[in-house]
Amino acid sequence: MTVRTGRVELTPPAEELLRRLTGTHGPVMFHQSGGCCDGSAPMCYPRGEFRVGASDVLLGHVAGDTPFWMSADQFAYWSHTHLTVDVVPGRGSGFSLEAPEGVRFLLRSRLLTDEELRRLDSEPPLPNGADRTA
Repeated sequence: MTVRTGRVELTPPAEELLRRLTGTHGPVMFHQSGGCCDGSAPMCYPRGEFRVGASDVLLGHVAGDTPFWMSADQFAYWSHTHLTVDVVPGRGSGFSLEAPEGVRFLLRSRLLTDEELRRLDSEPPLPNGADRTA
């Protein structure tokens, strides 16, 4: 299996929070939509409780096997960036699993380097929700 160029990662505090959340809720997933309000923050759901759409794009997996999905519209804006999921104090108003913890996930970004962009050009397209087998 070919290793893809990384597009998303977690900060150590976000990875620790994700470990706690998976300990409580079992396997989870992230989804970044293009909606208003909390739609601009990565949302964490129990895996299988959020239905990924056919046009959602799988950016990769964080912390081993946690999928990070993004709506196609958002991906059009973020496709040239590397995303880092961080955690900050404060409570979002959404249904993301971290809300009761008094913290919220937050995206930080940087532009992809020329080398990363060259590698991405040689890779197949990212999988989308229509490619899901489960």
